[in-house]
Amino acid sequence: MDDVKEWYLEYHIHKNRPGLLGDISSLLGMLKINIVTINGVDGMLRGMLIRSKSDDQVARFRAILETIEDIKVTKFREPRVRDRLAIRHGRYIERDADDRKTFRFIRTELGLLVDFMAELYKREGHLLVGIRGMPRVGKTESIVAASVCANKRWSFISSTLLRQTVRSQLADDELSEDHIFIIDGIVTTMRSTEKHRTLVRDIMRLPAVKVVEHPDIFVRETEYELDDFDCIIELRNDEKEEITYEVVESGFSSFDIS
Repeated sequence: MDDVKEWYLEYHIHKNRPGLLGDISSLLGMLKINIVTINGVDGMLRGMLIRSKSDDQVARFRAILETIEDIKVTKFREPRVRDRLAIRHGRYIERDADDRKTFRFIRTELGLLVDFMAELYKREGHLLVGIRGMPRVGKTESIVAASVCANKRWSFISSTLLRQTVRSQLADDELSEDHIFIIDGIVTTMRSTEKHRTLVRDIMRLPAVKVVEHPDIFVRETEYELDDFDCIIELRNDEKEEITYEVVESGFSSFDIS
């Protein structure tokens, strides 16, 4: 017997007949496979997190599922972060079709966004996240809330959340790989000193999580590139909102960053 493993199962319902879920649940029970969580993830899609010690029993379950005419299996794999969040929130995070590392959210999905970022923060080692969005959409608040959810401490290296923050050094207790370092790309590149920019370069080399607001301005004014980012998050007030920086000029910004 192997160690206990988890799988993510997703299937599309062709015919939502009475007792369909009961049949699938009974089949799992007979094969001694436990259901961890189940939820609708989008319309007629159902997602299920299952757990078992036996790869053979899971393989048998999958083979039987393929014979059920009322459903079509769309995913059967080791669960990813997006799978777990789809189960928890009942929908998938929207991903850019052309740039697979860009994820889109709207303001009504802040709970989903916070959970997503918290899962990212739990990873060990270097992680560079960029977050785009217009003023007062909830960028900084989401970053901080995700840090709390991930049980991580955070430090503002540059910010305008309460007052303009431009740090030039870190305290000893901040030099931790468990810290979340938050950088405002506009403040850092347009309103800072050379000592601050040196600190930012040092932080970027740390094997820790760095979150950069306004990454497009950050890469425009520094040696870094968008390819250096592991993940880009876009947060909008609604699906039609366009994220622009038309009022941001090189060397000066009247952009209301909050």
